[in-house]
Amino acid sequence: MEKKYQKTIYACFIGYIVQAIVNNFVPLLFLTFESTYHVPLSQITILITFNFGIQLLVDLLSAGFVDKIGYRASILIAHVASASGLLGLAVLPEILPNAYAGLLISVTIYALGGGLLEVLVSPIVESCPTKNKEKAMSLLHSFYCWGHVAVVLLSTLFFSVFGIENWKILTCIWIIIPVANAFLFSRVPMAPLVEEGEKGMTMLDLFKSKVFWVLMLMMVCSGASEQAVSQWASTFAERGLGISKTLGDLAGPMAFAVLMGGARAFYGKFGDKIDLDKFMVGSGILCIASYLCISLSPSPAMSLAGCAACGLSVGIMWPGSFSKASALVKNGGTAMFALLALAGDLGCSGGPTLVGFISSITAGDLKKGILTAIFFPLLLVAGIYLLKNPKISNKRPSPK
Repeated sequence: MEKKYQKTIYACFIGYIVQAIVNNFVPLLFLTFESTYHVPLSQITILITFNFGIQLLVDLLSAGFVDKIGYRASILIAHVASASGLLGLAVLPEILPNAYAGLLISVTIYALGGGLLEVLVSPIVESCPTKNKEKAMSLLHSFYCWGHVAVVLLSTLFFSVFGIENWKILTCIWIIIPVANAFLFSRVPMAPLVEEGEKGMTMLDLFKSKVFWVLMLMMVCSGASEQAVSQWASTFAERGLGISKTLGDLAGPMAFAVLMGGARAFYGKFGDKIDLDKFMVGSGILCIASYLCISLSPSPAMSLAGCAACGLSVGIMWPGSFSKASALVKNGGTAMFALLALAGDLGCSGGPTLVGFISSITAGDLKKGILTAIFFPLLLVAGIYLLKNPKISNKRPSPK
């Protein structure tokens, strides 16, 4: 039975690579958009906000329509939207009277795909009859990291060989992956998320559950702990070491992504021998230590090492929180995964926003901003211990 669903799991791995392409390829082109289409950075910032807003909206609304149209149809829509949005980047700005409108339409389309992938891929893996779901979930999420690494490395290599002016060709090459994976998802077996004869919990059921709110808090903290440093790692490298942007990106966010993926792959390989709670608590403590190293070390090199260590520490947080939710909230269904994705995305936005705000009121001191965000990993560790409290974990409502 497990072997029957192996191709389904492989398709989900590729699904997270697709999401990595959607989220990380376009930012490499922002300065190109500025010079080619004369789009000011203020409008490019709106593209980022729009992408995030659409994905949050999809997280919120997906609980209402995914179950109705089915997981297979939904995951196919996600891949088609991702491919269409990327194709739109290469075509719409050239054929529409307003190039920025073409960019905005394209971002809207691929954000729809990215948001759906965030909601759908994890529960599809969770529904597959695997022996150790925590291992499978951690390995799954590592593929987002490897996708991120591949997008930056391969795109940088392409631009250095063929020139940034040929970015449309590379865009069309990246489109091959979601198109091929859509074909794969059209053929692989899909297992039901909720067992036959049972009903998934509604949002109202979930909102009545104390354990669910703790899990939501953990997801917010997971996203915030990760992005509070990830979004500023390149700036640290450039300002602290005085190196070029290319080397700064490799030393900062690339090292962060590699170590984050390594942590997820490690648990994906040896998770059956490791207690998830202990691993998450240890990761939370390491995250706190990395924040202190980044913020308080007088050495730029040590601060950069702290950024890399942070990538290692946050690797298990997001997939681990998903796994704990699946284990503790039976029949949470699509509504639970959609709301958890929403909470995680809110954290991904809130963490770097807090760092930026505190930095701006302290004369641009990023170290003080990151030090302020240290309460995110602290709350995550507290959440793990809260879930051990019988007064919280034993009061979960049953689905109606």
